[in-house]
Amino acid sequence: MARLPRLVIPQALHHVIQRSHDGTQLFRDNEDHQRFIAWLAEAGKLFQVLVHAYVLMPDHVHLLMTPADDTGLGKMMQWVGRHYVPYFNRKYQRSGSLWQGRFKATVIEGTRYFLPCSIYIESNPVRSRLVQEAADYPWSSYRHHIGLQTDPLIADHSLYWALGNTPFQREAAYKERMEQSFSQSDIDAMTNATLKGWLLGSAQFKEDMSKLTERRIEPVRRGRPRKVT
Repeated sequence: MARLPRLVIPQALHHVIQRSHDGTQLFRDNEDHQRFIAWLAEAGKLFQVLVHAYVLMPDHVHLLMTPADDTGLGKMMQWVGRHYVPYFNRKYQRSGSLWQGRFKATVIEGTRYFLPCSIYIESNPVRSRLVQEAADYPWSSYRHHIGLQTDPLIADHSLYWALGNTPFQREAAYKERMEQSFSQSDIDAMTNATLKGWLLGSAQFKEDMSKLTERRIEPVRRGRPRKVT
């Protein structure tokens, strides 16, 4: 069966996961993290993709982004890889790709999943026991969202701004949201949708998005069609 093209819808929110090949450690010192983030920022500007949240984990990367068109997302990720992989290979005297195939991505409904997905991304280091508090991990957008630093990579989403009328209100509301637990079903839904490339959202959202793309947005139901009587 032919592989479906990646689901990309302009101006919609996309969750992206890029994993390393065979568990290779992607970032080994501060310079590696800083280079990758700088190239993400440059590529975002070049290809008109807004980055709303991210985390750089030892063997994978999560991004929450909005592309302006249907090609910018792919071009951005390819551009970053073309800069980071040669840099990494030269520095650590290795060869070959760093990535486990092509990156995974899907479209998510912002009103339902922006905050859960952003928090899910930024809480990865805590769930992986790299740190005790999300604010202790320097390679994510969480410190930006709670006002501890300004991250030039981040373009604040309108749903983040809707958390409060002042920066203090938004930062406090976001921090409170991080401190609340969210369901394993939400975690599973976000992960599975992204890895499999299926749109994540309500029935109405799926109907609206299906009008903007010719690609299937959810799997075909198995089994024989129901007999009409």
